Amino acid sequence: MAAAPPSGKVVYEQEGVFIHSSCGKNDDQDSLIAGILRVIEKENEVVVDWRPLDETLDTSNILCAGKDSSSVVEWTQTPKEKCSRGADRPSSYEAEWDMVTTVSFKKKPHSNGDATTHANRESKWSFLFSLTDLKSIKQNKKGMGWSYLVFCLKDDVKLPALHFHHGDSKPLIKCLEKHIALNESPHDERVLLVKTQKSLSQSFENLFDEPSYGLLQKWKRDPYVVTMGKFSKVTNYIVGSLRSSDQSNQRRPPSEMADFLNDTIPGLKINQQEEPGFEVITRINLGKQPEVSRREPVSTEEWAKNMDSEGRILDVDYIKRLIFKGGLCHTLRKEAWKFLLGYFPWNSTKEERANLQKRKTDEYFRMKLQWKSVSEEQEKRNSRLRDYRSLIEKDVNRTDRTNKFYEGEDNPGLILLHDILMTYCMYDFDLGYVQGMSDLLSPVLYVMENEVDAFWCFVSYMDQMHQNFEEQMQGMKTQLIQLSHLLRLLDSGFCSYLESQDSGYLYFCFRWLLIRFKREFSFQDILRLWEVMWTELPCQNFHLLLCCAILESEKQQIMDKHYGFNEILKHINELSMKIDVEYILCKAEAISMQMMNCKELPQTVSEILGIENSSVTPDSDTGEDESGAELSCPTSLYQSISTPVTAANGTGDGAPQAAETQSLTPA
Repeated sequence: MAAAPPSGKVVYEQEGVFIHSSCGKNDDQDSLIAGILRVIEKENEVVVDWRPLDETLDTSNILCAGKDSSSVVEWTQTPKEKCSRGADRPSSYEAEWDMVTTVSFKKKPHSNGDATTHANRESKWSFLFSLTDLKSIKQNKKGMGWSYLVFCLKDDVKLPALHFHHGDSKPLIKCLEKHIALNESPHDERVLLVKTQKSLSQSFENLFDEPSYGLLQKWKRDPYVVTMGKFSKVTNYIVGSLRSSDQSNQRRPPSEMADFLNDTIPGLKINQQEEPGFEVITRINLGKQPEVSRREPVSTEEWAKNMDSEGRILDVDYIKRLIFKGGLCHTLRKEAWKFLLGYFPWNSTKEERANLQKRKTDEYFRMKLQWKSVSEEQEKRNSRLRDYRSLIEKDVNRTDRTNKFYEGEDNPGLILLHDILMTYCMYDFDLGYVQGMSDLLSPVLYVMENEVDAFWCFVSYMDQMHQNFEEQMQGMKTQLIQLSHLLRLLDSGFCSYLESQDSGYLYFCFRWLLIRFKREFSFQDILRLWEVMWTELPCQNFHLLLCCAILESEKQQIMDKHYGFNEILKHINELSMKIDVEYILCKAEAISMQMMNCKELPQTVSEILGIENSSVTPDSDTGEDESGAELSCPTSLYQSISTPVTAANGTGDGAPQAAETQSLTPA
């Protein structure tokens, strides 16, 4: 019997899957190794596992396997059995049937009694690889005997061909397609190329040369790439692909549109009136939207007054409230951002921070040396590092080039941008580099003007943003669903209108969320917006309320002019660089106050915003709270604000209601 599979959920299993070796005892015969093939879902990956059914089979004359300390398994033929193929083989006998002289593949290290290591110890002939390392699958021609296929990994190494003596390989392909995207090669119909959602190296501009259907497929497979580009230019291509091709040009039904968007971001379920709680949310009255004001940016004097003789921040909450309400003057950002991003502990002294910087400087340059010391020959054998470098070089050359800090050729700012992103690949090689990360680093480097400080601040920022760039896009799915809940509570009528125009999935907010509005505001405005968000006030997920504020501001035009799918997408995209950051901050804060003051806040919304509310109603509960308990929210945030410098008129139901203000003094 075959050894037990590695731990995890087996989602595919097939016996009677053979390896054919052309180096049997007789050159005109194949040596057959019967095995079992499995696809296994593990906690963080999906693996393909093959191992012999009969562990007692004498295969010493076929394969030998060695395992080194780098967790690389190498498959080789034994020297005495290296033999040539028979010259009289028919032409249909595929080369892949022969054993490859040397096959190697990366195997991720495991802990807690590695099942993979155990499997290799039990059977030298087993192999296992992660789908993240798969490059392509080659199948045999139709009608050419039993079904077989060959896995080719990303380092262009082919694993032994697997022959399906019982059944065929179609169920396996269907299973794999649930986890990876497979496209037929334009050069060979037998080859299926793997194109995962993390495959972002193709530049957006190249997509315009394809017909609309091809572009649609690209958008479905690579929403990151398309979203990061000039979305408005592809609107007609996308919409054209979603409409019928007949002369009547009727729109596709909403159900088909929902299927398309669900394919784009698998697992995304939004605004389908199926989740419990939506009907309750539509009946909740949030009351009037209060008027909210902003103050002047925090000055160096205010910052210094809140620091003791050893450099400790005296009142962290007070400083955060100041920053939330006014931001920072630019001269303070280099120091304050290190605290806001978590690079410097708030309770640290100047001496402790200086020691921390020394340690972090050494750590940074050790990581930088890792990729700097890789020779050209080494890099030729490291496809992932090559891909990371190639994509970084492309993105760096088009990131904020109109900013003086990055403009011109051979700009030292560009060199630092490149080096920090390459070093981050060493820090987090699994994630590496994904398009959009240069947008997050650029303002940080601009403010820090120091390679090491910028790197560690970027690391802290990426800790917050990591899920946005992961292959399964779980972070993006979660945020879009949460945004839908908030928007429906704020304005259920607007949500219903968006749904009627096939826009209920809020896909047009993808870029906003992916890189935190980086391409929606001017460079200086994004510095202000980010530092306000980093205070984590007045509630968690404040960036989602910023989305609500922008959408509510545009609601009237969208609905009055009866914008459809195409027009909504175009209109939202064209807001870029036209949004007043102070107005939107005021409006988002006003929305947060509306929700915090609501005594019947749905449980789902309360959890999204991190609000402790003893009178929160379950989403399915239509009854009123009888306790009369008040919402627990940071009212001190709104009671400690001095004379406003910028005001935003509330646009909620009824006239705006001004919030009381008091002089700003430390607690």
